[in-house]
Amino acid sequence: MTAAAPQVIVTRPAREAAHWVQQFTQRGIAAAALPLIHVGPAADPVLVQALHQARARLGDYRAAMFVSGNAALYFFEQNMALALSNQALEAIKTRAWSPGPGTARVLLEAGFPTERIDGPAPDAPQFDSEALWQQVHPQVQPGDRILIVRGRSAGVHESQGSGRDWLARQIEAAGAQVDFVVAYERGAPHLSAQDLDLARQAAHNGSLWLLSSSEAVAHLAAALPQQNWRTARALATHPRIAQAARDAGFGEVRECRPAFADVVASIESGA
Repeated sequence: MTAAAPQVIVTRPAREAAHWVQQFTQRGIAAAALPLIHVGPAADPVLVQALHQARARLGDYRAAMFVSGNAALYFFEQNMALALSNQALEAIKTRAWSPGPGTARVLLEAGFPTERIDGPAPDAPQFDSEALWQQVHPQVQPGDRILIVRGRSAGVHESQGSGRDWLARQIEAAGAQVDFVVAYERGAPHLSAQDLDLARQAAHNGSLWLLSSSEAVAHLAAALPQQNWRTARALATHPRIAQAARDAGFGEVRECRPAFADVVASIESGA
């Protein structure tokens, strides 16, 4: 690490933020967790019932796409063993689609066989649905069923997540059916006075905000509506997130791939 490496403000949900801070610390990079998205299990009884049914029918799908590590975490927890034992996971032929290495890690921890996990190419410019589809589209045949496991924003009353997104349209264009299931809810975090003080200081003290969600940027702006971000520095893991940071007023916004090694390289190079 270069001597000038700044403190990194990790804004991922709490579980992921703690993991990233630990990794940064092991690399000798100062980091602090400031989760800007709260994540929890879906609470709506309709969503919970649909989730139980999707778990029980997992083997009916050609593949299940998990939009994030949290989607995988909440799909495979909460008495999942009653419906899906490790033996059952070994027996089914369903493949797991992961948009990036963080999601793949959670799938492995849940007991999903590594040989049935698909993701973007290691050298893909981005870890997202577009890069994932480049790898998995040959699997999809007319008549197949694909499950998309996702989250929803808290307070949004719907049963199928955020609706049909780009990946769902590609799957349907290939002749397959797409089912959605909501595994978790995300919303604005409760920021303590200490959290807000950290955010205010990090707006101007040279800290580097690690931004991995446009929703997190919106939550930050809402929590500190009068804050001037002109001297704030951000590292965004996708062009859309970078644009959200610029729109929020961040004075310096850089972009890099979301893999930990790429983030560290960007931090250490300062570019």
